[in-house]
Amino acid sequence: MSQIQVTDLTFSYEGTFDTVLENVTFNIDTDWKLGLIGRNGKGKTTLLNLLMGKYDYKGSIVSSERFDYFPYRICEKDLAKNAEELIEVWKPQVEMWQVLIQMNQIKMDPECLYRPFKTLSHGERTRVMLAVLFAAENEFLLIDEPTNHLDMDTRQTVKEYLSSKHGFILVSHDRDLLDAVTDHVLVFNRNSIEVQAGNFSSWWENKEKQDAFAIAENEKHAKEIGKLRAAADRSSRWAEKNENTKIGFDPIKEHDRCLSTRSYIGAKTKKAQARVKNYEKRVEREIEEKEGLLKDIEQVTDLKLNPLKHHKEVLVNASELSLRYEGCENALFEDLRFEIKQGERVVLAGKNGCGKSSIIKAILNEINKKDHSSVSSERCDLLVSGTLDVASSLTVSYINQDTSFLKGTLKNFCKERDLSESLLLAVLRNLDFERSQFEKNMEDFSEGQKKKVLVASSLITPAHLYIWDEPLNYIDVFSRIQIEKLIETYKPTMLIVEHDVMFRQKVSTKTVMIQ
Repeated sequence: MSQIQVTDLTFSYEGTFDTVLENVTFNIDTDWKLGLIGRNGKGKTTLLNLLMGKYDYKGSIVSSERFDYFPYRICEKDLAKNAEELIEVWKPQVEMWQVLIQMNQIKMDPECLYRPFKTLSHGERTRVMLAVLFAAENEFLLIDEPTNHLDMDTRQTVKEYLSSKHGFILVSHDRDLLDAVTDHVLVFNRNSIEVQAGNFSSWWENKEKQDAFAIAENEKHAKEIGKLRAAADRSSRWAEKNENTKIGFDPIKEHDRCLSTRSYIGAKTKKAQARVKNYEKRVEREIEEKEGLLKDIEQVTDLKLNPLKHHKEVLVNASELSLRYEGCENALFEDLRFEIKQGERVVLAGKNGCGKSSIIKAILNEINKKDHSSVSSERCDLLVSGTLDVASSLTVSYINQDTSFLKGTLKNFCKERDLSESLLLAVLRNLDFERSQFEKNMEDFSEGQKKKVLVASSLITPAHLYIWDEPLNYIDVFSRIQIEKLIETYKPTMLIVEHDVMFRQKVSTKTVMIQ
């Protein structure tokens, strides 16, 4: 057990004016199970890369530990190799027996080590990499979003596996995972860094209390400042008026006054002016105490949605539905029944590869055929058996899980999709996009920022049905809470594929399990 000491760490990417990390200082213990929490773009992945020694930086990182990073890098030529061969590149110091022990713990068939890597599913690749990652000893491990694209069962397996380990930093926006596997959190707040014992929920509970206290203190100071300024203004006006009576008086109107009263008036004026200065000092002190109170408040701004009302109650009806792809003999599933009524949020659940995205693809294809629209430009090679009926004249807002097509400027993105640029930028600002990001090309955005572009474009599109396919991958916790609140408030009709357990519990009205 040892310490990792980070002092005045400052870093910015070459060719940009943005400082990703500035004067960051913290100490952590290498025996901890540490969750790293922060908004998209705050520098979480950058910090992991700096610990790995990938970039030059200012400041210091002091540690006697050796670091290793998940996920391992896979290039195109690596996909034809099997994991046994790749282990020699990823972690040459480990023996195969060490990897096999971890494979057993993560409930993985060793046979996967000898198959071409391209034949493994997302879940299989993740578990193989984690088994290799934890195979060696005396390392501090850096784990970057291990549950993206994983189904419920695989997420549960990864959660149980990581909860049995220690000595790592976990970057994740999955609140269920953070609660289950971490015993400390390192939080990148808006303007500060904090380290706290506990998991996400305990930190979030403390933060809500701290934020409420800071807001109350801020209001109290604001009221006190207003009172002091009003009192100072009254005293100042009184002193000025009194001072003006020292010289010149009317002996008929002011027969009880003489020249000797000047010194008395001057003394009273001096006291009033001293009182004014005392008020001003107290105002400055109150302002000083007020400053910084709200610097780390996470203002989860309410978003807006404009769902359309359709003349039919049932928008999608599936009965004895079976799907298979051209050239494949086996169906993805058979005899599936479900319907989507107005106001329902239907979640499709099941293992990776069971056909969740294929159902979305089939629905979009039916909408295109019925209304001659172009909700999705993907070629549909699905063969549909049974009944899949969609309402006519249905307006759909669709989020694809793929972000690779996002290129060019936000301005051009809005023109291509006939979106209001000002409205899109306003929603992105509410999702904590920095204004400086608006000038960049989207290919330079982080994955979380790209996802936010897709979510924002969907939110500003009035629709009868919102179809979201894994919309939350890479999106930070605070934005997830915003989106949950939005859906709970406006109750749009939705078809969702999403593996975030807490999100599903919050927003879904019905779950369709695909076997």
